[in-house]
Amino acid sequence: MLKNPEDRRARRSRKLLKESLLELMKRKSFADISVRDITDVADMNRATFYLHYSGTTELLQSVEEDLLSELRSLIDAHMQETVAIGSIAPVFEPVLDFVVKHRETCSILFSGSEASGFFQALQQLVHEKGEPLIKAWFHPQDSRLSDYLLNFLAWGFIGLLKEWFDQGMALSRKELLAAAQRMAEGSAAGLFSREEGRKPS
Repeated sequence: MLKNPEDRRARRSRKLLKESLLELMKRKSFADISVRDITDVADMNRATFYLHYSGTTELLQSVEEDLLSELRSLIDAHMQETVAIGSIAPVFEPVLDFVVKHRETCSILFSGSEASGFFQALQQLVHEKGEPLIKAWFHPQDSRLSDYLLNFLAWGFIGLLKEWFDQGMALSRKELLAAAQRMAEGSAAGLFSREEGRKPS
């Protein structure tokens, strides 16, 4: 049975609006982008825009939410293996591949100061998925230390990926993965005692 043509048209319209916003953000500050700018690039009328979004901010949030939803599902698919072997490698490898696949979108969001909400959402995701790992591996007595570590790692990974993109991905995928794993596991081992329950890598 064919899906509703109206649904397909709506999905195409939303996709085109998101693509048009990202294209504009390559050359303009988000604050300077208007609904008319977006609809001009999308070759769409303003009425159609407002059928889907209340304004440019909601459109940007939708772009971020799409990316984060896909990333969350990817992490969930690899969490069991990550916990079992005591290493972030099983989850970080597919996450890195995901970021490379969406490099252009991530670079735009990383570079725009208006994307601070995206940074905060990534930070929250690292907390949500990282806290169970810390509990499973280290059994920390003070949850505040877990919060400090996860904040440190969240911003560190964002900075690491941004720098990698800025340098044209000069490091190989394998080198970057190894460096990220050493940084994360070294930081955790330095903060928590391995005698507190860390499984060996």
